[in-house]
Amino acid sequence: MSLITRRAAAGAVAGLLARPALAQARFPDRPIRLVVPFTAGGTTDVQMRALCEAAGRRLGQPVIVENRGGAGGTMGAQALLHEKPDGYFLATMPVTAIRYPLMQAKPAWNPLTDFTWIVQCTGYLFGVVVRADAPWKTFEELLTYAKANPGVIAYGTPGVGGSLHLTMEDIAQRRGIEWLHVPFRGVAENTQALLGGQIQVTSDSSGWSELVDSGKLRLLVTWGPERARRFPQVPTLQETGIDIVCTSPYGVAGPKGMDPAVVETLHAAFREALADPQHLAVLRRLDMDVRYLGPVDYLAEVRRTQAAEAPLVQKLGIKIN
Repeated sequence: MSLITRRAAAGAVAGLLARPALAQARFPDRPIRLVVPFTAGGTTDVQMRALCEAAGRRLGQPVIVENRGGAGGTMGAQALLHEKPDGYFLATMPVTAIRYPLMQAKPAWNPLTDFTWIVQCTGYLFGVVVRADAPWKTFEELLTYAKANPGVIAYGTPGVGGSLHLTMEDIAQRRGIEWLHVPFRGVAENTQALLGGQIQVTSDSSGWSELVDSGKLRLLVTWGPERARRFPQVPTLQETGIDIVCTSPYGVAGPKGMDPAVVETLHAAFREALADPQHLAVLRRLDMDVRYLGPVDYLAEVRRTQAAEAPLVQKLGIKIN
């Protein structure tokens, strides 16, 4: 074999050996997109932006938030159905992503098989607020008025089929109340409608906190297992005699079929980001807590949630086209 031939052969072997290394590029090697299925400035948006910033520092690539409000917080789930499972497109998944198929005659997705569940992050502080000049000083006063005046009270939530909508309708059924649900794309629109007098009541996550502190809104009740740290004077639903606790934990998922190694890289980054001091400061401001679950336990929680939600959906008879 000539010298030229030997060099050519050596070069070919080196090329073959280099190909796997090139194919196994480090993940991530470019920015990651993450859908927040609510409008900018709301509770979920504020929390997820802090979390994504912290996760991006650990991944070495930015995690860019894209707001896609509407459809009851399911725009992220819808988007995941059409994206590549390469780890570069993720979505925040509220409980509506699990609940919506229960309300559809022909479900658009199966929560157990159509997504890769990466990490459960936190849950909400939900509450019911009215304007500071409203006549109701307590939640019981509001319920009494609503029952005596069927169809007069209009309340806003972030969308049809969400936990806030279902819980308000559950309360109405338990108390024999008829009130009008007005869906919005997020807490900003919901709160603005309340301040402008288009609705009388807002049922939403803790994006209303600053307006309560400033005296523009009055918080009547919260929905957690105990009173909110920031509003210890406000009773829970259970304390008002309505045996409901609702915090709607949510997290991050990707398209189905993701590489387990990529899932673990993302999971590890978000798990560490949950404990980042800047993220924890945002949670404290919103009166939210870390509710971490890893991929296996998160999928099990999705399965449990779907089974638990089915009776309530059937009881209320809410359908989504």
